Amino acid sequence: MAKAGKKKRKPGAKKKSPKRKASRQHAIERLYTTILSRKGADPNSSYTARLMAKGPIKLAQKLGEEAIEAAIEGVRGDRKKLVAESADLFYHLLALWASRNVKPAQIWAELKRRETQSGLQEKASRGKARAKKKSRR
Repeated sequence: MAKAGKKKRKPGAKKKSPKRKASRQHAIERLYTTILSRKGADPNSSYTARLMAKGPIKLAQKLGEEAIEAAIEGVRGDRKKLVAESADLFYHLLALWASRNVKPAQIWAELKRRETQSGLQEKASRGKARAKKKSRR
């Protein structure tokens, strides 16, 4: 007899093999984990280690360059190049996050928080926060 809440397997059906945790992670989280593993590594061991060793200013510069390249390809309409530049943009954004100990889960939580309000409301709330900071100066 099948337990409540569990589906009964059909005779002859194969059991699903358990997947590894890494395969359940999103590609962005797997890439972040790889980038994080290169933080503090010998700069001669990988491009990521070399980039991380240069610090957040260089990472921010590279992020900006990739953002511009992605924007250009978006305007040009070359989908293949836009995909490639977008992947570069994500890579450099994740590297910057890793350099500042920002985890993808923190970004997902912020995005989830913003789902409950319109873009106009979210923008207005940021304007109020900036006004408070200015008045404290």
